Amino acid sequence: MDKEKTLAAFAALSQASRLDAFRLLVQAGPKGMAAGEISDALGVKQNTMSANLSVLFQAGLVRNLREGRSIRYFADMEGLRGLLTFLMEDCCGGEPDLCRPVLDSIACEC
Repeated sequence: MDKEKTLAAFAALSQASRLDAFRLLVQAGPKGMAAGEISDALGVKQNTMSANLSVLFQAGLVRNLREGRSIRYFADMEGLRGLLTFLMEDCCGGEPDLCRPVLDSIACEC
């Protein structure tokens, strides 16, 4: 990920409903969630959530899959990995042991 894509990702996550939706999709894991399920879970109007999901999609943080008349959304873990990699690529001045606590705290234990 480059600087411009990183800025787009942060801009997408800088709105409360989009951040909540992204976190919900991370929690949902590989099964993802239908757009209506996301809006219901977060108490956000469907058209508003659709616009928010579009912003997250354009920023490379979510991916989608059409299922008939519905669209299922998933957290794009490659996009998240790119964001985190960009932020930490020059971590700790060449002393990787200093980065270990950060990496351990974000590692999935599932």
